[in-house]
Amino acid sequence: MKALTLLLLSVSLGAAAQGQQQPPPPSSPTQANAATNVNTPEATPSGVVVLKHSWSKERINWERDPFGGTVENFDEMRVRARNERRIEDAKRGGNSIEENRIRREARADAANMDARRKQEQRPARYVFAYKVSLRNDSAKTIKAIDWDYLFFDAATGDATGIHQFTSEEKIGAGKTKQLVFTIPTPPTRTVSAHALNDNERDNLTERVRIVRIIYTDGSVWQQPSAP
Repeated sequence: MKALTLLLLSVSLGAAAQGQQQPPPPSSPTQANAATNVNTPEATPSGVVVLKHSWSKERINWERDPFGGTVENFDEMRVRARNERRIEDAKRGGNSIEENRIRREARADAANMDARRKQEQRPARYVFAYKVSLRNDSAKTIKAIDWDYLFFDAATGDATGIHQFTSEEKIGAGKTKQLVFTIPTPPTRTVSAHALNDNERDNLTERVRIVRIIYTDGSVWQQPSAP
């Protein structure tokens, strides 16, 4: 009887030791991804996933080289050539009074043309392209979508800018599409529309918010209002 008791005790201890040496069961997918969710695409209750977003500056009215010389149009060239011929004719005729008068007229014509050219020229400036890439994880086709591009002060977290867009784009179930809007308005007042500053992004954080989705079947998903 004592030998049987010792045998059962030995088997019990061995099983316990074996249980302690076994590795723990693998974590569930939710637990495994919890540490890396910071950089994963942002899903919304609507079933639309915000994959990535960005904004950029694009120059317009920079067709001419700002360091280049004056470029004449046809009318300006014709006026200049006419005045030069009149001056040469007056010189050949030996009429210095007439030559001086024509030179004064030529200078006045040149000044008027230069003033008109400056008035017609629009200053170089920038427009802003706002982009977001979305994936439709729902089972329905999207007909139109309202979305906001939000900007915040990186130091305080305070809201500093918002741009509201409506994109009438079909996005099928499981499909991905990039939405782009180009407008003259900068992200915030701290971003210049007339100059390029590489440090403008340093003080900003940003995100995209899905506001409303209209599906081709007539149904609508709406972002719940804040309490």
